[in-house]
Amino acid sequence: MSEQHDDRRASRSTAGGAAASGPDPVEPSPGAADGADGQPVPDGAGAVDRPLAGLNSRGRVRRTRAGAAWLGLVLAALLAILFLIFILQNSRRVSIRFLGFDGHLPLAIALLLSAVTGMLLIAVPGAARIIQLRRALRKNAVAARPGAGR
Repeated sequence: MSEQHDDRRASRSTAGGAAASGPDPVEPSPGAADGADGQPVPDGAGAVDRPLAGLNSRGRVRRTRAGAAWLGLVLAALLAILFLIFILQNSRRVSIRFLGFDGHLPLAIALLLSAVTGMLLIAVPGAARIIQLRRALRKNAVAARPGAGR
């Protein structure tokens, strides 16, 4: 029924020449969007074509902090599941002797502790280097400010 209604409206608007409501709002009249040089003028008062809210310049959904946090949580959950499987499969107790420490731990816990200790040993010099670079950057930024040489 709606198709018939649309057909009747279209035939009424074209009967007798031009439509009573003016030009079709979808198609602008020729030359209306052209500037003095014939180039298209953006809609609005000098508005620049921008992507829609939430989309980047390629038309893809923008990445957000919430999305990154969600991805991090999912990856952490998957890693926790893998660690649980590792611990359950390596639950045999082993004897550990290190710098006077003598004890028995499950194999998985001993391996995870050694891995965490190794990561911390790597993180300490890395953190020291980051601090060193930030100090140098701050020093250079202060020296580059106008009027800093007075």
